[in-house]
Amino acid sequence: MPTSMSRRASVVLAGLACAGSMTLAQAAPMSFSVPLAGSQEVPPVQTQGTGTADLTYDPDTRVVKWTVTFNGLSSAAIMAHFHGPAPVGKNASPLVWLSQKGVMSAESPLTGQATLSPSDAQAFLAGNLYVNVHTKDHPAGEIRGQVVPPK
Repeated sequence: MPTSMSRRASVVLAGLACAGSMTLAQAAPMSFSVPLAGSQEVPPVQTQGTGTADLTYDPDTRVVKWTVTFNGLSSAAIMAHFHGPAPVGKNASPLVWLSQKGVMSAESPLTGQATLSPSDAQAFLAGNLYVNVHTKDHPAGEIRGQVVPPK
């Protein structure tokens, strides 16, 4: 009798452990790149500038991490942001500073992280945010790229 009880207890404990690990399993962080170009600005900007925003997003914590690189801009970069909510071809206000807030200078690469609000996280996942790098010659933005997370 003690042996079968011990086996039964082991099976129950194993089952509980599996069930517990399944509830702990959440959506995995996603990493992806966003190309940045003047042609994505609204209206488009003629520039030799290009860039990339390498993003990692954790849907459980709503934390987004970034490394934004750029080169060939017409003048010095002065700031960079996530803007939104806005679909491709539309403009919106800045939501999150990617460069140092209030400092009118931004050098490649820009790295950082932020916790998005629930509504900003929803816009991020829906592809309704964009990365915008602003320059002295193009203060509204010289290069831009729409954030389109993998499905």
